[in-house]
Amino acid sequence: MKKSLFCLLLALPLLFSQCSSNSQLSQAKALGNCRYTLASADSIYLAGIDVRQLRKLEDLNPARFPRLAAGLLTRNIPLDARINLDITNPTNKMAGINQLEYRVMLAGQELFNGFLNQRIEVQPGGGKTRVPVRLNTNAYQLLTDSKTRDAFTQLVQNLSGASGTQPSKLTIKIKPTLDLLGKQVNYPGYITIDQDVTNKILLGN
Repeated sequence: MKKSLFCLLLALPLLFSQCSSNSQLSQAKALGNCRYTLASADSIYLAGIDVRQLRKLEDLNPARFPRLAAGLLTRNIPLDARINLDITNPTNKMAGINQLEYRVMLAGQELFNGFLNQRIEVQPGGGKTRVPVRLNTNAYQLLTDSKTRDAFTQLVQNLSGASGTQPSKLTIKIKPTLDLLGKQVNYPGYITIDQDVTNKILLGN
């Protein structure tokens, strides 16, 4: 009897760990079935310049902004922003994750990448959660490369709220990271979100 009780006590941590792993997998799968919307963006700065000052194409003239000119010379043009991602869960299971990797693509080129270390939960049956994500990158290559310059300039104008601009197409890829039996394991494949960014993005419309 004592031996059986001892074996049971030894097995409990493994059983709890296995249950936790199964729960994580279930919640991550539900996250893959959620709907994602880029709700809004704010606190957007290019080379320290509030993008609301860059509503016209000619506003991107380095002669007007010494910081932009300096960034071109040093090949370092920081782009900082915060996006607010809405996640809606249409399934009948809780969706959740503790950490995820993200990539944001523009015109086939990577614009941002990083990890988000926070607990994200979306209740079943149409529950919605808004996740703020802080982004930063060096935009020098995007601004100077002929393959991406026009798309990036258009994106800046849309982020600034400029009128008369065509929507910018962003692709957001996220990959949950799971803690299974003490090991960090990536969710198989990326969850891909294709999003049109319009000049209403600052207003959250």
